[in-house]
Amino acid sequence: MDANFDNTKVLIVGGAGFVGSNLVKMILGQSTTVQVTVVDNLLSSEEENLPQSDRLTFWQGSITEDAILQKVDDTFDYIFHIATYHGNQSSIHDPLADHENNTLTSLKLMNHVSNHKNLKKLVYSSAGCSVAAKTFDTAHATSEEAPITLDQDSPYSISKVIGEFYAVYFYKQNQVPTVRARFQNVYGPGEVLGAGQWRGTINTIWRNVTPTFVYKALHKEALPLQNKGIATRDFIYVDDICRGLIACALKGKPGDVYNIASGKETTIFELASLINELAENPTDFEYLPKRPWDNSGKRFGSTEKSKNELGFACEVDIRDGLAKTIEWTKENLDFINKNIDKHKDKIQ
Repeated sequence: MDANFDNTKVLIVGGAGFVGSNLVKMILGQSTTVQVTVVDNLLSSEEENLPQSDRLTFWQGSITEDAILQKVDDTFDYIFHIATYHGNQSSIHDPLADHENNTLTSLKLMNHVSNHKNLKKLVYSSAGCSVAAKTFDTAHATSEEAPITLDQDSPYSISKVIGEFYAVYFYKQNQVPTVRARFQNVYGPGEVLGAGQWRGTINTIWRNVTPTFVYKALHKEALPLQNKGIATRDFIYVDDICRGLIACALKGKPGDVYNIASGKETTIFELASLINELAENPTDFEYLPKRPWDNSGKRFGSTEKSKNELGFACEVDIRDGLAKTIEWTKENLDFINKNIDKHKDKIQ
């Protein structure tokens, strides 16, 4: 019989966020006997993202808070650590906030569970951008064994690497069953522009590229393309990333690392063109210069190891995934606009 979450307790740190809330829904939907607890300080998320369920418990706060940590006893079977300081540009604006919400969360959580005996797996969400080669030339699929450079583009990517270091350390030192899941560029329903608290810059609203492009396209606005949109990314639909996280928990080897990737390279120009087509946006692009901090020009992840060892492969192609994302955005525009509007006094 395949492994599953029946009769288990699952903790999801950062569970009210974009990926976390989708993961909560997927796990609750896969088992009628699983108990899920979410920890989230709502810095870049909304409690409304969470489903209503008598098998779901929500603790509002950061996993760095001792009062929250004390509740994390040795009865949890699986822990997913997805909490982060969203994202690269916010971390550049405030490296100390990134440290508090990225690096310190990983250290305090892993240290706290270092003596737990019943924990089956702790899945840590890392980032493919921390490992991928910094190039605007031809990209090659980044494998899990690729060397990690000291040359990082942001405190966010630095924090993600440090989290990997701690995952390896606590596995070797204390046998904490950590598995590192390296994310690529996740998109899909549930990513709310403006979610959470003001984090110092307009990037509080304009989060990742896909929800920004979708929102602007639906409003018939020009999509902003830096450096002619030549950069490439590995776009992965949120349901696929959640299935990959679950595969890491149920099948991943403790101490190991897996790319959760589509293995397909898409230019930002191609992404923007497809979104405009699906959203029926006739407005031409707004061409902007290259972002000075971003040297990860072209990248995508290798899928070989995850396929061979976890049996994981993406199921949703980018056209279908974007179509679903556009429909979700249309249906939730009032909620999205409510979150955008709460920050208007900060940007005027």
